[in-house]
Parts: sequence; C-alpha cells; structure tokens
Amino acid sequence: MTQISNPPALRLTADHVAGVRTRRMIAVCFDLCVIGIFAAAAYFVLLLAGIVTLGLAWLLFPFVIPAVGLLYNGITISGHNRATWGMGLADLEVRQFHDGSSVGFLQAALHAVLFYISWTFPFVFLVSLISQDKRCLHDIFSGVVVIRTSR
Repeated sequence: MTQISNPPALRLTADHVAGVRTRRMIAVCFDLCVIGIFAAAAYFVLLLAGIVTLGLAWLLFPFVIPAVGLLYNGITISGHNRATWGMGLADLEVRQFHDGSSVGFLQAALHAVLFYISWTFPFVFLVSLISQDKRCLHDIFSGVVVIRTSR
C-alpha cells in the first residue's frame, strides 16, 4: 500500500481512495434522484399550503430545491453513516481531512453549497485528476475528504 501525503492523524492509503471518482459520480446520480423526490414532495406540500394562504406559500417555490439539497447533504453527511444515501450505496464516506473525524452539519452543508457552485464551473472537477488523494476543489475548500468505507 502506498502512503499518500497528508496530515499524520488521518493516514490515507491508496486503498482509501481507490475508485473514489467513479463511485462519487454514481452516488451523485442517485442522490440527485433522491433530492428530486423530496423536492417533489415539498412542492406538493407548498402547492396545498398555497391554496390555504392564497398563494403566499408559492413564493417559496424557488427555494425548495436548494433547501432540500442542503438539508439532505447536511443531515446525511453529518449523521452516523458519514455519507449521503448514494455515497452509502457506493461504499463512500466523508471525513474531515485534518484528523479523519466526522463532519458536522454546517461543514457538510458548506461542502454541498461548494459542490453545487462547482457545477457552474465544471473545470474545477479536474483538480481531482491531479490531487493525490482524489479530492475535488470543493472538498479542499470545505476541509473534507471522501474515502472508501471498506478498505
């Protein structure tokens, strides 16, 4: 096993990051479907609430998908599995880079915000091709690393 250069508390090996990029792409596809389902349910609730509030609740429509995405990522990544449902299926988890501990809700939500912003600048995903530990730019800025659960 090859040791990857990183802080001594985490001790990443090549096994920790083997196949992470491919697994992350699969996880994102699954997670976007889950977020879509939750958002559809929230839209339905707002639609009914809009009838009761004479359309006032419909002003919240533009915020549904971002809110659902942030809550989904924040709650699941900061939870006991340290992963979204898609990451769990892809055998991945998110840890703090500096010491390998669990990620808190705010850090997980920041990671999600930076991830969604990254979609407007897709070239930033290329950072993972040159990063030894396969971290994307949004991982680096939020201080997390995505690793394989089973190594």
